[in-house]
Amino acid sequence: MRARGLAGAKASLASGTSGEGTAAMSAGFGSSNVVAEARRYLGGNPTGRGSLWCARFMNMVLQHTGYRGTGSDMARSFASYGHRISGPQVGAIAVMGRRGGGHVGVVSGIDGQGNPIVVSGNNGNRVREAPVSRGRIYAYVMPTS
Repeated sequence: MRARGLAGAKASLASGTSGEGTAAMSAGFGSSNVVAEARRYLGGNPTGRGSLWCARFMNMVLQHTGYRGTGSDMARSFASYGHRISGPQVGAIAVMGRRGGGHVGVVSGIDGQGNPIVVSGNNGNRVREAPVSRGRIYAYVMPTS
C-alpha cells in the first residue's frame, strides 16, 4: 500500500501541478535523473563510510549524473549550492536539520500530507526513500552544472 501511495504522489508531482513555472519545471524534470541515480542504491551504502555520509552520497549521485557537487561532507554545504527554489520539486535537493547536525537528500515526490519524499544516504545507515516532515527542511536547491 505504501508503494502505491508513493507512486501516486510522484505521478501528481510529475504532471506539472507544482506551479513553479516553465523554467523551474524543466529544471526539475531534467534533474529527475538525479532521483533515478539515487534510487539505484536503495538499501545499500555505496560510500563505504560508517557514519556521516549523506552529503558524500549526494555529491556522488550528482557527479554520476553530470552535475558538480559541493565537494564537502557537510550536509549544510548544499544550502548554498545550486539555484534556491521556494518549495519541494522532483529533483531538488532538500537540506534539513536534525539533532546533532544536518541531513541532505533528493526530492522524489510529495506525500498526501504535503511532506517531501526524499531519497537520502545514511538514513538508518543505508540509502532510503521516505517522507520527511516539511518542517525539518530549511532549503531546497536545484542542481546546476
